[in-house]
Amino acid sequence: MKKRVLAVVMGAMMAMSLMACGGGSDSGSTSEPASTDSETASTDGADAEAENAGGDSASGEYNISVILKTLSAEYWNFVKAGCDAYAAENPGITVDVKGPTSETAFDEQQNMIETDLSSGAYDAFVISPLQADMVTTLIAGEEKPVIALDTLIEAPEIRTFVGTGNENAAAMGGKAAVEAAKAAGWEEVNAICITGVQGDSTATARMTGYQKGIEEAGGTYLADETQYADAVADKAVNSMEAIMQNHPEGVAIICCNNDDMAVAAARAAAANEAYANTIFLGFNGDKTACEAILNDELTMSVAQEAYNMGYMAVEEAVKALNGEELEEFTDSGCDVVTKDNAQERLDTLKGYLGE
Repeated sequence: MKKRVLAVVMGAMMAMSLMACGGGSDSGSTSEPASTDSETASTDGADAEAENAGGDSASGEYNISVILKTLSAEYWNFVKAGCDAYAAENPGITVDVKGPTSETAFDEQQNMIETDLSSGAYDAFVISPLQADMVTTLIAGEEKPVIALDTLIEAPEIRTFVGTGNENAAAMGGKAAVEAAKAAGWEEVNAICITGVQGDSTATARMTGYQKGIEEAGGTYLADETQYADAVADKAVNSMEAIMQNHPEGVAIICCNNDDMAVAAARAAAANEAYANTIFLGFNGDKTACEAILNDELTMSVAQEAYNMGYMAVEEAVKALNGEELEEFTDSGCDVVTKDNAQERLDTLKGYLGE
């Protein structure tokens, strides 16, 4: 009760201050995942928030633990860059970003989480779980703010989920892939998914979205032929070889859970004439994907805004520490990358890393 009274008093004081300055604010976040409509799923709002938020929300000295799924993949280094950028722009905020060696190093990530939760060194935690159910158990009863990043953790301790509306974003990509397949001359538009770790909630959401978008656009999603490749390129090559063996006539669309798998699958099929016009669809929209699209090695990618995701996750943690109430879902934005916009996105990504 005392905390509620204090929050009301602080809110009133802030409102009076803003009235005196003639200012105001708009968080730009939403309470539910992004729409499949390309306009509402655009990155403009998320980009603006990431660019304008620096220096506004931090009001104390906080040490924040950020535990990602890994740091061995390009995508997660963009997330890290966003986290680091928020700390650099806000004096007094320190982030400690870490991750296991791979997205199947479950015990390694669990040890990191347990260590940071019990250390007493951190004021808040940002976690992107490899196993969401395991993390739910680990954070049970945690009173310090916990932010879920990239993958939802269904627990009352979670203050907000910062990420992509994976199902809606994948549906947007699926629709774009069907249109591209029709334009490439495919009359029978079948699609097969090469996905990540079986049972992973993010992978499941993307598969569900792909199926929804492909079928709504008039394609056929072959759910029974899904290939699980643990989100790594070498296993995606094996999956693609199995698909080519089962479908010597070719398949219109190969949709993948990330860009590493999509590029690997496309390269594995490059010498197969039956797959010359196949639409290879990735997910993440990272540098490798942009370069592959420009080099005609990949057709398109559903782009997550990884940098914004990291930036906004730390920002939300700071807001929670400052006593602000957070939305249940904070959308970091998405887009579809094709040859038409790949160079522009590549330049933006290089800028994030100072290249």
